[in-house]
Amino acid sequence: MNENSSIALDRLADWLSKAEAVVVGAGAGLSTSAGYEYGGERFRQLFPDFAEARGFADMYSAGFFPFPTSEEKWAYWSRMILCNRYEPIPRPSVFADLLALLRGRDHFVVTTNVDHCFQRSGFDKARLFYTQGDYGLWQCSEPCHARTYDNEREVRGMVARQSGMRIPAELVPRCPVCGREMATNLRADDTFVEDDGWRAAAARYADFLRRTEKARTLFLDLGSGWNTPGIFKVPFWKMTLRRPAARYACLNLEPNQIPAELGDLAVHVASDIGTALARLVSHDGPTT
Repeated sequence: MNENSSIALDRLADWLSKAEAVVVGAGAGLSTSAGYEYGGERFRQLFPDFAEARGFADMYSAGFFPFPTSEEKWAYWSRMILCNRYEPIPRPSVFADLLALLRGRDHFVVTTNVDHCFQRSGFDKARLFYTQGDYGLWQCSEPCHARTYDNEREVRGMVARQSGMRIPAELVPRCPVCGREMATNLRADDTFVEDDGWRAAAARYADFLRRTEKARTLFLDLGSGWNTPGIFKVPFWKMTLRRPAARYACLNLEPNQIPAELGDLAVHVASDIGTALARLVSHDGPTT
């Protein structure tokens, strides 16, 4: 961490100590810091057969591949879901440190991540909003009804029984209502199912924002990029300008792109998120 980032982290620690409410926006950079690399050596170790046969270079782009058969598609996706949703978090200390920083503070987490790391790390489900879905849920691909289904048992079965980049045909998941093939509950197009749990979480998030409108609020942006800036990045900027005594902090290795209008109301910490969170936990500055 360079000197400028250390100064920025000191400012953030001070804002955190004085905050009456903390709104965390968690993007892909947070999961990456916790070890969820979708390319590189992790991909080659987990998908050597798909990398060789299909020329895939990373998990994300491979997810868009038009697999010729459902058996091959679910061989890939079951392995993808297992390693990113059900196996242990590679670096759990990242989420443990964030939880420690938020413990005892009025807070809410909104995230575009779909790996369920927050609940797996002990965060209160009532303070979480997974806006883009969950690897651990399936929905009808049509969809014929607005319900999602837990998939852990089926996913583990697919991984255990796959061979030659295929699963047995009888394991291809089917909608219990219409019989069509299921899909993973991820927001890719207008077929994404916003089920009862999704709508309840959205309502709790909106209520939290209303309830804390006049509070000293810290908007903490952890690793968001530019795929979906309208989910929380841009709204955080707008609320920082509108709310009394609000502050915005971005932890991200990406270049600082905070709007000039925010001025001293915002700070960018150019650091690995896990490293910065660990420093904040052990910070010697002001405490609440």
